[in-house]
Amino acid sequence: MQAKKLKSNKGNNLDGVLKIIPKVFKDERGFFYESWNKKVFDKISKTNFIQDNHSRSFKGVLRGLHYQINPYPQGKLVRCTLGRIFDVAVDLRINSNTYKEWVGIELNEINKLQLWIPKGFAHGFLTLSDIAEVQYKTTESWCKEYEKTIIWDDPNLKIEWPIHKLDGLNPILSNKDLNAATIKSAEKDGFIFL
Repeated sequence: MQAKKLKSNKGNNLDGVLKIIPKVFKDERGFFYESWNKKVFDKISKTNFIQDNHSRSFKGVLRGLHYQINPYPQGKLVRCTLGRIFDVAVDLRINSNTYKEWVGIELNEINKLQLWIPKGFAHGFLTLSDIAEVQYKTTESWCKEYEKTIIWDDPNLKIEWPIHKLDGLNPILSNKDLNAATIKSAEKDGFIFL
């Protein structure tokens, strides 16, 4: 398993966000790989995962940008085991040199890449294939009263979602995501990380 830093939309390394590249063993029967190994991952980032999540989405579904504020912020290790997604992490740490910068990467069942998103970031993804299944580990349980959402198309973030890959579909969002706050509202309300 390798870990590589990713460049943000402004060309900076987002401190802590990593592309995880597993070692995949393939032969005529199929493949095998360790999707997570505590001993190996602790060398990348010492963390304690306490929950596994699994979602299924259809083409055009956009989930996010979700995060949890203190005292229950979540780190996430995300992978797509069926189909394709465009996965995004946004830095919400106000004292960071990369505050409000984002990174996006395609995760899919072929490349088997994972994205490590530490605490202090918002997370979202857009489903690019007819069906996608996403599995992710979290460092904290879901806590409804501390969950926050930033609107996916916030003009202050300028995330370059690959909408052109949806064959004319518009993104499909939940009511929660449609009514999400802007980054300016989150700043005003103190829903960012110091």
